[in-house]
Amino acid sequence: MNLLGAYAITFIASFCSLVIEMVAGRILAPFVGVSLYTWTSIIGVILAGISIGAYIGGKLVDKFPHRRTLALLLFLSGVAALSIIPLARSVADYRFPFSLMWRIFTITAIIFFIPGCILGTISPVVVRLTLQSLNKAGNVIGKIYAFSTLGAIIGTFATGFLLISWLSTRNIIFVMGIVLIVTSLLSGGLFRRKAASAAVVIICAIALTPLYLWGFKVPLKSDGSYFYRESDYYTIRLMKSVASDGKTPLQRLVLDHLIHSYVALNDPFHIEYPYERIYGEVMKWRYRPQDAFRTLSIGGGGYTFPRYMEVSYPHAHIEVVEIDPEVTRVATNYLGLPTNTRIKTTNTDGRWFVMNCKERYDVIFTDAFNDLSIPYHLTTREFMGELKSILDDKGILMSNVIDNFQKGAFLPSYILTLRAVFGEGNVYLLSVSPDFANLHISTFIVIACKGGLDMRGFDGWLRKEAGNTTKSAVVPDSLVNELLTKHKPVLITDDYAPVDNLIAPIFEERFGYNRKS
Repeated sequence: MNLLGAYAITFIASFCSLVIEMVAGRILAPFVGVSLYTWTSIIGVILAGISIGAYIGGKLVDKFPHRRTLALLLFLSGVAALSIIPLARSVADYRFPFSLMWRIFTITAIIFFIPGCILGTISPVVVRLTLQSLNKAGNVIGKIYAFSTLGAIIGTFATGFLLISWLSTRNIIFVMGIVLIVTSLLSGGLFRRKAASAAVVIICAIALTPLYLWGFKVPLKSDGSYFYRESDYYTIRLMKSVASDGKTPLQRLVLDHLIHSYVALNDPFHIEYPYERIYGEVMKWRYRPQDAFRTLSIGGGGYTFPRYMEVSYPHAHIEVVEIDPEVTRVATNYLGLPTNTRIKTTNTDGRWFVMNCKERYDVIFTDAFNDLSIPYHLTTREFMGELKSILDDKGILMSNVIDNFQKGAFLPSYILTLRAVFGEGNVYLLSVSPDFANLHISTFIVIACKGGLDMRGFDGWLRKEAGNTTKSAVVPDSLVNELLTKHKPVLITDDYAPVDNLIAPIFEERFGYNRKS
C-alpha cells in the first residue's frame, strides 16, 4: 500500500471514530440523560473497543497480510456504524435490572463497543500493509499515526462546531456508515472482479433506502411527538397532552429525556407544574399586579412561567437566560410566546450571563435543574456568590430542586451551599406537599435572600388567601436542620462539585430499577 492511501484510510477511520464518539452522548441522552456516568461509559467503552480492536487487527493482518483484509474490516466497520441507531432504538430504553452505572455502561457497550472495536483494527492493518522493510519504519509509522490523530482532531471539531448543527445525529451516523463502506470499496481488494464490486454497490444502494426509512427516520408517531429537532444542546420534542383538570389542552416540551414544560397555548395563566405554582404564590405574596420590579430566570424551556409573569405583572421587567436559541425559537413558533413579548431573552450560558451582568434584580429564578442532569457550575458556592451580587438589597433567589426528601443527597448539599453564601437564617425550603413524613421523590423550592423573609407571615397568607388551592408547604427550620444533620451534606464549590454523584440515587430510583424507598 502506498503512503498516500495509508494516510487517507487512517485519517477517515479516525475521523469516523471520533464523530461517532462525539454524537454518542446525543444518541443516549433521550434514554439515559447526559451525566458524568454517560460520558464515562462512552469514552471508556469506545477506548476499550479501539484498544481490543488494535490487538485483533495486528493478529489478523499477520495471518492475512492482504488488502482484502483491510477492505473487509472497513466494510464491516461501516455496517457496524449503520447498526448504531437501530440498536439504540431497540436497547437504550430497556430497563436492565442493574444499578444506574452498570445500566448505562451495559447500554453503551451493546451499542458502541463493536463499532469501536472494528474501527480500532484499521490502523495496525494499514501499518502492516504499508511497511515494506524496517528501514525508516519509525518515520512511516509516525506519519500514519499523525494522520490518524489529525483525523480524530478534525472529527472532534467538525462534529461539535458544524455537523450537529447541520445534520441530526441519525444522519451523521448514517453518513459515517456510508463513508466507511465507500472507503472499503475504493481501497481495493474486496472483490477481484469489477462486476462483483458493481453488484455490491447496487445492492447497497437499494438496501440503504429502506434501512434509512426503518432505522434512521425520526419516529414521530411511535412516541407521540409531532415535532422533533436536534439542536446544539438538546433533542427537542413536542407532544400534545391534557392538563390535570382533564380538559385543558397542553403542549408538552421534552428536552432529551425530561418533560421540561407544559404549556397552554391560549391561557398563559394556566400553570401545570406544582413548583411553578409555588413560584406564583410567592410572587403574589410579595407583589401586587401594578408593582414594577425586575426578574431574571435562568432557564427558559417552554417559557410557561415567564409568560404567566408577563400577563400577571404588566409593569414588571422580565428577563430570561436560555442557553439554547433553538428552544427559544420553538417557544415562539409553537408554544405561544408572542413575537412582540416584553420578555427579554438572552441565549447564552447562565453563569456567563451572571458574571458579566451589570443589572440588579428583585427576584432570580434558577430553573435549569432536573433529576437527569444538573449543570454543576450553576450549583457552586462561587456561583451563588455571583447571584447574590446581582440581587437587590431585599431580593430573593428561588431554585427548583428535585430530590428524595427522606434520603436524597443533593437537596441538603444545595441548601448547605446557599447557607454558606446567604447565611443560615436566610435560606428556606418549600415543598409541594405538607406530608413531610411520607414525602419521597418530589419537587422543592429553595429560597435564599439577603435580608430575611417572614415565612410565618407567608404561611399565614397562604391559609388566608389561597385556602385549599395552595401548593406551597413551608418546611419547618427544625426539619431542614435535621435533614442536613442526617445526610451529612457537602459544600459544593468550583473545585469540588460531585453533583452527578449526589443526584445518582434519585436518577437510579426513577429511571434505573425499582427499589424500595
